[in-house]
Amino acid sequence: MSVSKSRLLTLNRRSFLAATGAVGGLLAAPGIVRAATDKLTVSCGRIPWAAGNAPMTALMIKEKLFEKYAAELGYELTVDWRDYPTAMPQVEAFVANDLDMGMWGNTPIIRSIAAGLPLSLMVVGEGRLRFMIVTREDRGIRKPEDLKGKTIGSLLGGDPYNALSQMLRWELGSADPRELGINLVNVPVLSQAAAVPTGLDAAIAIQPMYLAAAKNGTKAIWNSYGYTEDFYDGPLGTGAGIQLPSVKNSPFYPEGYYIHRSFWVLRNSLAEQHPNIVVAFMAAQQEAVARLSAQDPGEVSQLVHDYWKLDPEDGAKVVNDDLIFSRGWAWPTNAEARAVQQASQYLVDGGVIEQPLSWDQVKGAFELTAPLAKQAYELLGSKTADAEFTRTDVNDLRGLPLWNMDNWTEKSA
Repeated sequence: MSVSKSRLLTLNRRSFLAATGAVGGLLAAPGIVRAATDKLTVSCGRIPWAAGNAPMTALMIKEKLFEKYAAELGYELTVDWRDYPTAMPQVEAFVANDLDMGMWGNTPIIRSIAAGLPLSLMVVGEGRLRFMIVTREDRGIRKPEDLKGKTIGSLLGGDPYNALSQMLRWELGSADPRELGINLVNVPVLSQAAAVPTGLDAAIAIQPMYLAAAKNGTKAIWNSYGYTEDFYDGPLGTGAGIQLPSVKNSPFYPEGYYIHRSFWVLRNSLAEQHPNIVVAFMAAQQEAVARLSAQDPGEVSQLVHDYWKLDPEDGAKVVNDDLIFSRGWAWPTNAEARAVQQASQYLVDGGVIEQPLSWDQVKGAFELTAPLAKQAYELLGSKTADAEFTRTDVNDLRGLPLWNMDNWTEKSA
């Protein structure tokens, strides 16, 4: 029977702490605790049209890495992999008790934590996705100021809109499109947004979809990293690669206007009833990330050619941008937790949630999985140097890893 069909618990504060203590005590024993061989089916949602999670899960599926580690820990596992266009239908399946784990971005995660869903965060599924303001040659948009008074398409309630709001905040002075005279239109399909169909002047697109749409005339002017794209023509010059000074005002600099993170999310009952399955998933993902990080990025992209529709040259651009492949590891750090908390403050500004998540709420989403992440890290044998987690000479924000969350701080050092 699938875990998603089994008894599912909605935890109150007392039972949550009791469950956390039980798992922590179990895993404090020497070595990995192995269950008797048990048959289990786990449903996993992925978004193969997005970025790093796509080739990573493709390798996991091809080589049955999740099943391999589960077998080492005493399970005969069947994985029910499911493709979703975005995180929102995954959230609906989760609420309906029909999904055990999935990959979601900051925005649906924050909304779900605020709503009290019984979920925990595991490892980073992808990060630093390049969000791009795109248009068409005849729409009269060549620079950020040209967006005022225009109609923009976005996946509302998701990370594209969150990224857009922060780009507008720091460059045009307001995170509220209405104050800029911008009319927003919900475009729930990522490829449609990138195509900038009739009725839209511009849209915010993710890089894989833009690169495919560019072959049919879509143009990009500006990205969430804080740099111009090829179609830019404005006071800073012409073309791509010019940094907009406003990005340095963002609390997420040097990453950009927005600190994008997507996490693998799981149902709390899975961690309570089958903690070693969670360990197996984390270990399997990290093996996939490490192996793909060492390969040619263009070849990596071809694992998901059917979804991205990109040749190796363009596919390599997406792979090279992705956080998990530039790091070579997917363990959450203090910066990832701060990203969730800080992004929640901006969702309040946009009226998505009533109040920002507290630091305790954010850390609470990692409490069940912190000891399991340590087990997975140790199971793999090869260690990442402690200094790698806290480097500051890179373009991504880092910090102490998940198993040191007792020392996490709410503010940047």
